[in-house]
Amino acid sequence: MPKIQSISSFLPPYSYSQDQASTLLKNLFTDHYQDLERMLKVFQNGDIESRQFCVPMEWFEHPHDLEERNRLYIELATSYGALAINACLQNQEFLNESVHPSEIDGIIFISSTGFSTPSIDARILNQLPFSDYVKRIPIWGLGCAGGASGLSRAFDYCLAYPKAKVLVLCVELCSLTFQPNDYSKSNLIGASLFADGVACALVCGDEVDILSKKPSPTFVSTSSKIMPNSENVMGWDMKNDGLHVVFSKSIPSIIEKWLEPFVTEFLSENELTSSELNHFIAHPGGKKVLTAYEKSLGFDSSKTEISRGVLRKHGNMSSPTVLYVLEDFMKLDCKIGDKGLLTALGPGFSGELILLEWQ
Repeated sequence: MPKIQSISSFLPPYSYSQDQASTLLKNLFTDHYQDLERMLKVFQNGDIESRQFCVPMEWFEHPHDLEERNRLYIELATSYGALAINACLQNQEFLNESVHPSEIDGIIFISSTGFSTPSIDARILNQLPFSDYVKRIPIWGLGCAGGASGLSRAFDYCLAYPKAKVLVLCVELCSLTFQPNDYSKSNLIGASLFADGVACALVCGDEVDILSKKPSPTFVSTSSKIMPNSENVMGWDMKNDGLHVVFSKSIPSIIEKWLEPFVTEFLSENELTSSELNHFIAHPGGKKVLTAYEKSLGFDSSKTEISRGVLRKHGNMSSPTVLYVLEDFMKLDCKIGDKGLLTALGPGFSGELILLEWQ
C-alpha cells in the first residue's frame, strides 16, 4: 500500500506569546465590549502558549483591504511552500537520499486562506526544478480537514499509479484573514486560536523504491463523511474586506455525538477497535475539541499528548496542523506493525479518517 515517506513543517518568521496576542486584541477591541476582560480569558484558557505569523504584530493595528491581504498571501504562500517542499524532499531524518523535484509526479495543494489563479502550486513549480508534466491538484475550502483530505487523495492517486511520488502541500496564512473591525464572538475566538503554518508530505506508491531510515506510516484505509445541512458550523463569510470566520460554539458537542459512530464504524470495517490503536494522530482544533475526542472515543489524555503539544506551541494552523502532529509521530521510534488513526474535521461539516500501519 502507499506510504508516507517524508514530511516537513515550516515555521513562519514571527512568533508571539498568547499574552502578546491578548494585549493586542485588548487594545483593538477595548471600546466595543462591555465585558472585554472576561471575553479575553479565552486566550488564557485555550492551552496555547505561542503562535507563529507571517506578518509582525504591528500589521494587525492597521486596516488592510482584500487586495493587499491577497497579494501578501500569494507572495508568502509561494515562498513558504517552496521552502517546505525542499525540506520534505531533503529530509535526512526519514530519507536515505534526497528526492529531486523532477521525480515528483503529482502535487496536491491545500489551502483556504487566500485566492490565486493560477494556483499557488503553479507558481511554486516555476521556482523549483519540477517536470513540466507534473499533475497539479489544487483543493480549496476544506479548512482544518484539508491536511487529512490531501493525504487521502494522495493515497487514492498512488493506488491508481503505484509508481507515483506525490506531494501534499498545505499552506494556511490565517493571520492575513484577521478582521480588526469585526467585533463578533467568532472573530474573537478565531483570533485567540488560529495561526499560520505550512507543511509538506511525500506519499509514494507500492512500486517506488525510495529507502526510508525508519518504519513509515503506510495507508490501510480511508473514509470521508459529511454532516447534512451543517454549513454554518464553521467556515468563512465573504465580505467586501475579506474573509470573516464562522466558528460555532456547538463544535465540541457535535464531535462527541457525531464522531464516535463514524470512527467505530470505520474501525469495525477494518476489524479493529479504538483500544487496539497505538497512536491517535488528531488535528488539534482546540482544547475543547481534543477533550471531545477523548470523551467520544474513550481515550485518556496520553493519546492526545502530541496533538496538545502542537496546539500549545503553534495554535490551530488549519489544514497543515495535522501534518505537524504526524511529523512528531514519525520522529518517534514507532515499531513495525504499530497502528494509528489520523483524523481531522472541517467545514461542511465534515470528517476525514485515515488508518495507518507502520511498515
